[in-house]
Amino acid sequence: MRKNPVIPFAIIAVLGIVVMIVVSAAGINQREAIQNEEEGGGEKQEETASASPEELYQNQCASCHGGDLGGGAGPNLQQVGSRYSAEEINDIIVNGKGSAMPAGLYTGEQATKLAEWLAEKK
Repeated sequence: MRKNPVIPFAIIAVLGIVVMIVVSAAGINQREAIQNEEEGGGEKQEETASASPEELYQNQCASCHGGDLGGGAGPNLQQVGSRYSAEEINDIIVNGKGSAMPAGLYTGEQATKLAEWLAEKK
């Protein structure tokens, strides 16, 4: 007795369709979560505006400069205030420096608070 060669292909096709439906359903749920997060995005900006300079540093800078300002992928910042003024540090935070320090991690009041805090490190 010969087996029908179409049956394995039909099973694979049905499984593929089921997988596509499951992935689509998951994508719809993720889209709704992203939209809800975008609508509430202003709250997060307000939270970081009132954050302390130490919190700002830990949120964006510590991954490269180390949690203790000791350096890592980025330079050591433990005595950065003896090399740069608060205005120069603010400029580096806002505009970046070279290819390693990205621009715009913080701007405005946040960048000023962080720059003043770092300028005290001498």
